Amino acid sequence: MNPLRPTLPKPFRSPRSPRSCWSPRPIAALIALALGQSVAPSPALWAQPTPAPPQTGATLLVGAKAHLGTGDAIENAAIGFRNGTIDFVGRANEVDRSKYTEVVDVTGSHVYPGFIAPNTTLGLQEIEAVRASVDAYEVGTFRPNVRSVIAYNTESEVIPTVRTNGVLLGQPTPRGGVISGSSGVVHFDAWNWEDAAIRMVDGVHLHWPVVLHRHYDAGSLEVRRAKSYDQQRREIESFFREAAAYLQAHPRPVAEASATPRDIRLEAMRGVFRGDAALYVHADDARALTEVVHFKRAFNLAQVVIVGGAESHRVADMLRDNGISVMLQRVHSLPYHEDDDVDLPFKLPKLLQDEGVLFCLQNEGPHEFMGTRNLPFYAGTACAYGLTYEQAVRSVSLNAARILGIDARYGSLEAGKSATLFISTGDALDMRTNHVTHAFIDGRSIDLNNRQRELYRKYQAKYNAPIQD
Repeated sequence: MNPLRPTLPKPFRSPRSPRSCWSPRPIAALIALALGQSVAPSPALWAQPTPAPPQTGATLLVGAKAHLGTGDAIENAAIGFRNGTIDFVGRANEVDRSKYTEVVDVTGSHVYPGFIAPNTTLGLQEIEAVRASVDAYEVGTFRPNVRSVIAYNTESEVIPTVRTNGVLLGQPTPRGGVISGSSGVVHFDAWNWEDAAIRMVDGVHLHWPVVLHRHYDAGSLEVRRAKSYDQQRREIESFFREAAAYLQAHPRPVAEASATPRDIRLEAMRGVFRGDAALYVHADDARALTEVVHFKRAFNLAQVVIVGGAESHRVADMLRDNGISVMLQRVHSLPYHEDDDVDLPFKLPKLLQDEGVLFCLQNEGPHEFMGTRNLPFYAGTACAYGLTYEQAVRSVSLNAARILGIDARYGSLEAGKSATLFISTGDALDMRTNHVTHAFIDGRSIDLNNRQRELYRKYQAKYNAPIQD
C-alpha cells in the first residue's frame, strides 16, 4: 500500500441494490481532511427537500386557465383531486365546492399537467467530472438486462432545480454500447428509487450504427457508406435472432433457481418481443431510419420508437404508416447538415405534426441532466415555429406519456388520472414568465425549494437586494 495515498472507505452498498452508492460530498470532505483543512457542515445537507406526504382531504383549484395536455384548454377552470387522483375537470361555475376540504383560488394563473423528461440521465449522474457520481454507463456491448432505474439517485441536487420548471416525471436512460440497457419511468419526489418507480422497465435502448459518414479530401466533401456498417448490423440481427429463438424455446420466464439454463440478457428481451416494452432505436439520418423500419418488419416488433430523428421529416410518411413514434432531438441544436435551414431543428416538431407522426421532445446532448429544466422552453420554441400552443404543451406531456406507456395515469388533466400537475403564474413555455408556485405529484404538494434558490436568497440578503422568488 502506498503510504502517501489516503485509504478511502469501501462504497456503501444498499441491501436492496448491488450498486455502489457513492456521493461526491464525502469524497470532497476526505480530500479536505487530507490537506489538514477543517470540514464545515454543508448547507446542501439540509437544502434537499423532503418528499411530500400522501394527500389528505380533497383539493380544488379554481379560476386558472387549464392546459389539459390533450390539445384543449379551459378558461376559468376548476380542477379537483382527492387521494392523488383527479375527480373533476371543468369550468369553475360547474363544480360543487362543498365536496372539497380545500379550495384554492388561482385566478390569473395557468395549470398544466406535469411535464415529462424522456431519455434523460437525470438522477444517473451528478458531477460529470467526478467519475464516482456518474452511473449512466455499464461494461459490455449487448446488455439489455441492465436496468437504469435501480441506479436512479433520488438525492440528486439537480432534481429539485428541474421540478421548479414543472418537469415532474422522467425516463432515466442508460448510455453506451450497442444495446445500452433498459430504461424505466420515475417521478421526481421520492425517498428511494423503489418509491419513485412508475414503470420498472418501459423499453430497451438500441444504438443503430451510422450508415453514412462524411469524408473530407482536399477541401471537398464526399459522403461514403461506413465500412463497418454491414458488420455491425449483422451483429445486431444475430443477437435479435438468438433472442427470438431463446424466447420461442422458453415461452415463460425461466426462474433463477430453475435447472433450465437461463440467459439474463435474452430474458430481458422478452418484453420487446411480447409487445409490452418498446425498442428505443437511437438514430438520426434518413437512411438509418429507413433501415430501422425494415428491421421492425423483419422481427415483427410491436413498439419501436426513434430517439433523435434529426432527419425524421424526410421519412415521416414511412414512420407514420409503420406506427413508429419519435423522441425528437434537442430543439435548441444546430442543423444536421450544413445546407439545412438554420432553423430546421426549431421547425421539426411542426413538420412531424403535419405528417401525423406521434412525437415528443427530449434533451439528450451535452450537460443534458442539468439542462432538463429547459424542456418546457424547447416546447415554447416549437410553438414559435409552427405548433399551436396546446400542441406544444402536449409534446412534453401527453405525447411523452403515450410513448412511455404511462398515459393511462399521467400526461393530461383528465378525471381518473393522477393529480400530477403544477401551477404557474405565467406562461410555463416562456422562460421570461414561467414561475411555478405549486406542484403536485400524485396529489402530494411537493416542496419547490432547491439549492440554487437557497444561494440566490443568501446573496440577495447579503447585499440587501430585493428577493423576487
